[in-house]
Amino acid sequence: MVCGGFTCSKNALCSLNVVYMLVGLLLIGVAAWGKGYGLVSSIHIIGGVIAVGVFLLLIAIVGLIGAPCFPCGDMMLNHATEALKILGGVGLFFSFTEILGVWLAVRYRNQKDPRANPSAFL
Repeated sequence: MVCGGFTCSKNALCSLNVVYMLVGLLLIGVAAWGKGYGLVSSIHIIGGVIAVGVFLLLIAIVGLIGAPCFPCGDMMLNHATEALKILGGVGLFFSFTEILGVWLAVRYRNQKDPRANPSAFL
């Protein structure tokens, strides 16, 4: 097999994602270590480094999931279609409840208060 073929590219991507996972864990660990020993006092810097580490870790995990030989595009498309149908139904449900809420608000707004003085102007 020629280097640079499908298997070589797959293995290279898997190993690169493992390295990215290690770097993400290293970023999280160094930020926690720096905060624990009081080397860095800014919580914004610590939070930023931890957020970057978590983001890199998640991207590496997604890369490891997507790197095997079987095609996952069809599976993702089927899953996305089902999820969008469910989300569409939920969106329609809440849209109709919003319309009901507007109708009730208008009805409440136009009612007279029974405790109010009937001879008052407003």
